[in-house]
Amino acid sequence: MDTQNYANHRQYVPAFHYVVVPVLFLTLIGSVVNLVQSVGDHQRVYSASLITVLAAMSLLMAFLARIFALRAQDRAIRAEESLRHFALTGKLPDPRLSVRQVVALRFAGDTEMVALTQKAADGNMKPDAIKQAIQKWRADTYRV
Repeated sequence: MDTQNYANHRQYVPAFHYVVVPVLFLTLIGSVVNLVQSVGDHQRVYSASLITVLAAMSLLMAFLARIFALRAQDRAIRAEESLRHFALTGKLPDPRLSVRQVVALRFAGDTEMVALTQKAADGNMKPDAIKQAIQKWRADTYRV
């Protein structure tokens, strides 16, 4: 990967984004089609409805697993960035900062992190605006 910056910092997991989600989505569509076709056939409707429910729950589980993993990473990043801010300033970060703002601040280098943290808290900057304001990008290649 080239040097990480705002334009290329988003990471995709090909197996998840391009295989698992599309296959589960197509499975859900196929199961709904099967359910619609089995309406009126009392021997098939029960099985078709169970398959539809299982397909929908599998898709939901895939998204929830991703969300839960990202939330756990957000907690770890918040702790790391709070420690980094404390090491740089001797104070904890401004409590007005949201977790999403702190997660966005992880890309700021040490030289601009403190000032950008204050600017983000005072101006209630959106995470995307924080990332765009960073002059010297600090890569985070572990986030998925």
